Formats: sequence, C-alpha cells, structure tokens
Amino acid sequence: MYEYYLPIKHLHMTAVGLSITLFVIRAYWSVTGSGLLQHKLVRILPHVVDTVLLTCGMILAAMIGPNQPWILTKIVLLIAYIGVGTVAIKRGHTTRGRLTAALIAVLIFVYIIGVAITKDSGSWFSML
Repeated sequence: MYEYYLPIKHLHMTAVGLSITLFVIRAYWSVTGSGLLQHKLVRILPHVVDTVLLTCGMILAAMIGPNQPWILTKIVLLIAYIGVGTVAIKRGHTTRGRLTAALIAVLIFVYIIGVAITKDSGSWFSML
C-alpha cells in the first residue's frame, strides 16, 4: 500500500494548487460581481478538484496513521476554510464582507500549508 503513497501525495498537492487557484479566481469574481461566476464549468470544476483533494487527503491520513495531531489540525482548519470560503463566494452580503472573508480564507489556507510542511499544529510559527 505504501508504494502508492508518493503518487497519491503528488495528486493531493496538485489538487491543493488547483483548489486555491480556483478559489482565488472565484473569490475575485464574487467581489467584482462578475457573471463568470455563474458559468457551468466554474460551478462544477471546483467541486471535482476538491473531491479529489479530500479523497487523497483521507487516503494519506489513513496511510500515515491516527497518532498525528497535525492531521486533526488540518481537518479543523479545513472546516473553517470551507465555512469562510462560502461567505467569500456565495453567502457574503456586501462586497467588503466577501473580500474580508476571501482574505481570511486565504490566510487559513496558508496556515494549513504550513501545518502540512512542518507536520506541526503550530504551522509556520513552529519554525520560529
């Protein structure tokens, strides 16, 4: 099973890059009121990418094992990222609210990346 670790990890990391790229584009369109946000591909593709991302993440977590507190940190932060992200793209009532939510979501995402790289719940702060 571990012979699949690296290909799954690389697919996961590719999905991470696509996911944040699509999020930033969609958040920008949401803040600017662009009609492109309603395009069928724009509405479907992020869900496909995020499904791949989450599936690979769950497989990797199962491979690594349950005694890794940083994985729980990533899960909790992911839930926060999703919640704030929905405000940035759909649920924000004002332009300023959507922009603020988008910036917070990106900061949460950067923190999640730090947790993944350092394998520590302190993320980038653990490197200080």
